[in-house]
Amino acid sequence: MTKKERLRFWILVSMISISGFSQGMILPLISIIFEKDGIHSSLNGLNATALYIGVLLASPLMEVPLKKFGYKPLILFGGLSVTLSLFLFSTWKSFWFWFFLRLFIGIGDHMLNFTTQTWITYFSKKENLGRNISLYGLFFSLGFAIGPFMTRLLEINEKLPFIVTSLISLCIWCTILTLKNEFPEGDSDGASFLSTIKRFGKVWKYAWVGLLPPLAYGFMETTLNSSFPIYAIRNGLDIDAVAMIIPAFSIGSIVFQLPLGILSDRYGRRNILIAVLLVGSICFIAAALCKGLAIGLFICFFLAGMAVGSTFSLGISFTSDLLPKSLLPAGNIMCGILFSCGSMIGPFVCGIIIDSVKGSSFFYLISFVLFSITISLFSFKNNVTVAKTL
Repeated sequence: MTKKERLRFWILVSMISISGFSQGMILPLISIIFEKDGIHSSLNGLNATALYIGVLLASPLMEVPLKKFGYKPLILFGGLSVTLSLFLFSTWKSFWFWFFLRLFIGIGDHMLNFTTQTWITYFSKKENLGRNISLYGLFFSLGFAIGPFMTRLLEINEKLPFIVTSLISLCIWCTILTLKNEFPEGDSDGASFLSTIKRFGKVWKYAWVGLLPPLAYGFMETTLNSSFPIYAIRNGLDIDAVAMIIPAFSIGSIVFQLPLGILSDRYGRRNILIAVLLVGSICFIAAALCKGLAIGLFICFFLAGMAVGSTFSLGISFTSDLLPKSLLPAGNIMCGILFSCGSMIGPFVCGIIIDSVKGSSFFYLISFVLFSITISLFSFKNNVTVAKTL
């Protein structure tokens, strides 16, 4: 990459770290606030799904404005939506007001994720794609790992975490103003809602297996960040312990994000995904056996993060391997949609399980999801790829 391209790359990955930071802060923070206020865990989980409902609502509408206006305007609008919504949390405490703020954050975050992913996959060479996307995932994980530490500010003031996070987001958002706008590569289907749906069908036909790891990551990530705090508090762990255990997953993913990306460039995305998903499944079974032991859960979360903390970025890279450049925007949208589906299902289902089934059943559920996708990847044939002449 040229000096200009490197600067653009680092600005984009810095911007995505804010997306991870905001999500990593909001999920456990609001779960703890609602749990202290006596709100039912299933309603707590329902509120957490708002962010991902926003992603799903925005997903079919992303590709047309991207092709019309380019990358930079979408990133600016998405970043501003996230920053403003974060600040508004501090103005009025209400279940449904916060629900809609999370929905707007979901829309803004999806603009950031989709646009930066597409931009990076578009200008990256194939031999460096895994490395670049892993760095993208690394910065998201860094932000996500730092986010839960903001829960400690609750001891000072309940509004403070939201205000601090919105100010940090605004500072990083300003760096996007320095970038020159670019446009994605077009195709014969044109730019319309119906053509976007048509491209979704092509993406699913040729790259469905690459979309499953983002689904698993969404399910796993939101479950750990919104359902685990409820489980932990009910099993005698204090807020400080929760604030240390949850980031262990992200820290583990940070350690292995780049090495796994490089290994996937060398040994193939499918092979690496099978290995890490299998290891992750075993780690969550071990977490279930640890129950309320803080040290044991910290170790299990850390090891699981090392293994499956890269499944989202590896899934994006694997999907990109299977698609021509003209389908990359639709492919990245589909990755976001599957991620959101997993993220919506996770907190709500696990909230019900925590209330109705004693023990660590939600850890077993995560393990089952990871193992099921491992089987799907294992059965996928390497020679099933899309013709580049599409």
